[in-house]
Amino acid sequence: MNARARAARRTIRQRATANRAHARIARRGNASLTTHAIAAGLPTRAARSVASTLRKTATELGVTGTQHRVHAGRRMRTTTRYTPAQVAVLAAAYQPRKPAYKVAAARLALAA
Repeated sequence: MNARARAARRTIRQRATANRAHARIARRGNASLTTHAIAAGLPTRAARSVASTLRKTATELGVTGTQHRVHAGRRMRTTTRYTPAQVAVLAAAYQPRKPAYKVAAARLALAA
């Protein structure tokens, strides 16, 4: 497999992941901040970074999502899910430095 084919497969894989995340948000009405970031087109690692900063912003702004219990391996953990409107509020206050994160913040703000 040459480099061009690897790049094409990576692009398709990222698009499929983003589409699944977007469909999940549309179906449920809420999702974790990482899922919202993935739906905005970020790779998983970058989405986790953005979500971490958005969590900090949520604490500062007093935006509280809904608490849910989820299976994580063999144990249960509590996770917070946010609606697209709540994420848009957080994205408006989010001020990233990286150009890719700026594009993602704009997409998150428009998602509501």
